[in-house]
Amino acid sequence: MPSQPLRVAVVCSSNQNRSMEAHNILSKRGFDVRSFGTGTHVKLPGPAPDKPNVYDFKTTYEQMYSDLVRKDKDLYTQNGILHMLERNKRIKQRPERFQSCKDQFDLVITCEERVYDQVLEDLNSREQETFQPVHVINVDIQDNHEEATLGAFLICELCQCIQHTDDMENEIDELLQEFEDKSSRPFLHTVCFY
Repeated sequence: MPSQPLRVAVVCSSNQNRSMEAHNILSKRGFDVRSFGTGTHVKLPGPAPDKPNVYDFKTTYEQMYSDLVRKDKDLYTQNGILHMLERNKRIKQRPERFQSCKDQFDLVITCEERVYDQVLEDLNSREQETFQPVHVINVDIQDNHEEATLGAFLICELCQCIQHTDDMENEIDELLQEFEDKSSRPFLHTVCFY
């Protein structure tokens, strides 16, 4: 078993819902965790499906919160977006893009296949320097509050099991198969190197 907590990154598209819920749960369980998005902009639901609220990754959660309160406090309270942003503000100041981070992780967990592909593309485009392995795992999680919570607990359980393996490199495939069977969700897994 590793003597230090795993260095974990959780990644979704906008670093708002799924990755932040997992970030919240993992940090409470003692993991060294960061969360990210891979999109070009941060998108939050708007008054209609074709009218999202779009922000730059430099926009703080507080600024997004204030903007949505100003636009329609009742709507964004009812749909849970203000509550989500309140949680996010307690965790960190603003969303972050995975492609802008050069820190190294033991494990990168993505929340949808498109994000998994973007993470792999980014990692494979970097020049290898330390040849430190990083396991990239995808578990599809629908982008809604309930699924984000369920997905965060699944991710946490997976991280705890990986943390307690004697030999992560040799045991991870079997562990992922067990999680696939138990959760009825497909997991994707690739090893990249820094």
